[in-house]
Amino acid sequence: MPEHKFTNSLIKETSPYLLQHAHNPVDWHAWNKETLALAKKENKLLLISIGYSSCHWCHVMEHESFENEDVAAVMNKYFISIKVDREERPDIDQVYMNAIQLITGRGGWPLNCVALPDGRPIWGGTYFPKDNWVNALEQLAKLYEETPEKATEYAEKLTEGVKNSDLVTFNAKKEAFTTVDIDKSVKEWKQYMDLDLGGRRGAPKFPMPNNYQFLLNYAVRSGNDEILNYVNTSLTKMAYGGIYDQIGGGFSRYSVDAKWHVPHFEKMLYDNGQLVSLYAEAYQATKNELYKKTVYHTLEFIERELTTKEGAFYSSLDADSFNAEGKLEEGAFYVWTQNDLKTILGKDYDLFADYYNVNSYGLWEHENYVLIRKNSDAEIAKKHAISIAELENKVVSWQKSLLKERAKKERPRLDDKSLTSWNALMLKGYVDAYTVFNEPRFLEAAIKNATFIYTKQLQEEGNLNHSYKNGKSIINAYLEDYATVIDAYISLYEATFNETWLNMAKQLTDYTFDHFFDVESSMFYFTSNQDANLIARKMEIEDNVMPASNSIMANNLFKLSHYYSNSYYLKVSEQMLLNVKDKTQQYGSGYSNWLQLLSNFVGDYYEIAISGKDALNQLKEINQHYIPNKLIAGSTKKSLIPLMEDRFNENGTLIYICVDGACQLPENNTKKALSQLKIKF
Repeated sequence: MPEHKFTNSLIKETSPYLLQHAHNPVDWHAWNKETLALAKKENKLLLISIGYSSCHWCHVMEHESFENEDVAAVMNKYFISIKVDREERPDIDQVYMNAIQLITGRGGWPLNCVALPDGRPIWGGTYFPKDNWVNALEQLAKLYEETPEKATEYAEKLTEGVKNSDLVTFNAKKEAFTTVDIDKSVKEWKQYMDLDLGGRRGAPKFPMPNNYQFLLNYAVRSGNDEILNYVNTSLTKMAYGGIYDQIGGGFSRYSVDAKWHVPHFEKMLYDNGQLVSLYAEAYQATKNELYKKTVYHTLEFIERELTTKEGAFYSSLDADSFNAEGKLEEGAFYVWTQNDLKTILGKDYDLFADYYNVNSYGLWEHENYVLIRKNSDAEIAKKHAISIAELENKVVSWQKSLLKERAKKERPRLDDKSLTSWNALMLKGYVDAYTVFNEPRFLEAAIKNATFIYTKQLQEEGNLNHSYKNGKSIINAYLEDYATVIDAYISLYEATFNETWLNMAKQLTDYTFDHFFDVESSMFYFTSNQDANLIARKMEIEDNVMPASNSIMANNLFKLSHYYSNSYYLKVSEQMLLNVKDKTQQYGSGYSNWLQLLSNFVGDYYEIAISGKDALNQLKEINQHYIPNKLIAGSTKKSLIPLMEDRFNENGTLIYICVDGACQLPENNTKKALSQLKIKF
């Protein structure tokens, strides 16, 4: 007798999210040409349900509806049901999320959309309680059976809306970029800033790394203390908050409240990769020890829980896990009761309880506490009359004890696929951490991951693949994969002067021009011209929790134009920025990565070239300083990279500081070279 009563075709997939639904009574299919052909053949509506493995409400809807045989009977009778992992297929998610937002005014996951057999959407929403879900499906089935022309009319209008939304037009006005544009954007943005608690006012609160990276850049370059204080407040409150795993390191996706306390407990690779970069840069600018500890602790989590033997990174950990009673519960793995803590910590409990607010401030629900900090180490040490060093030792000891205790609990599910774009973000996190802290093991992890992408995800035809699991590389990559890998490889070159990575970045860039670029708008499509068509081919321009793939590409082209003296790259980068310039003024937080590029166009942008046998040691000295408006090139031997040509000298190491192709006299002393920058250190 089989272990499972039901098994559907998702059993053949590799995605953990799809496999979670492989034993539902719903006759689920994956998105492929065979499934779409079946819908047309049987003239059945498509029911497209999109989510991801660590999504709490996706699990709730599965349990209530998709595991219910009566609900499944309705779905199987009237629909061809398709399950989509949004992380594997962000292109499908983009299109139908767009449709849902047009229908309901909001979006989220699970995303459920009903479409005609040809994929054009007619109705949808996010989470539905069981009865509402069945009722809606029966009405839609009736509509399609009795008045199919109405369904077609809905679909035509909605599809037109999807095609027209986020359209990018070519901006033919050759306006000069100015600092006024940036000031105006930040001024508009300020009204949404929570100056007391950090982040955006109100709740929920998402860490938005590219927001703070731009604002840090802006604050330092403009000398704006108010914005610098806001960035420091945000970073401190996040690192103190329950959104940060105080015991094991690493960040959850967002907090449900305004004080960063109670997280939505899933831990995503893309958040942690970007936050490592952010905290490393913030340490470089401020020398705040909290930021350094946050980087090291987060990378311990990544190494311990999300790294494969091949040096790749897994995608995420679930929000839900089984509690002591054997029930699936959000956050069960991470929360503590007072009794638990007293038993584990003994005489240290009172100090621990004060440090992590095991009190009314840190109480969540059901007598569970989500650990949250309120005071600095210095304040707690003074209050309890102990030295800071003694307190720091105790914190490390507490973390070890509680981590050991936590390991006895049922672990959250792991999404064990490796996505190229998310791996690249984590790779860049490791590179940035190495650059700032000069920790060899960070560079080792970065090179191992960069090699994984190069050897496993880069295909013979020059294209990348998007996903990897169990030795199998699948799904032709999206623009986000190319953009993030190019960015990470440029950073790895800047940290090592190994030209393989820079040349690979250029090779991938040229591939994106061949397969993603739209000459009319001077922007890049999200999908390759080699992919099967969906109902619309979209462009991603708005920066979100991850920056938009187009904004990353525009920044990449700006940098590569300098390395390779390539005026076409620079022209495209400038045009892309012109195309979205008006949007940057109206909604800075949604265009912060574009504003980063704008900053580089309006001010001095430094090319720092180091050539000679001692180049890497000189680089380490330069990397002690936060210089947001620069790129670094270097070599310890003769180089063919245009920016480095004819600069090698056998007899010494020279540092060249150049702006707009004009270079000052080279220096062999780092301090003297840096004095040529118009930056206060």
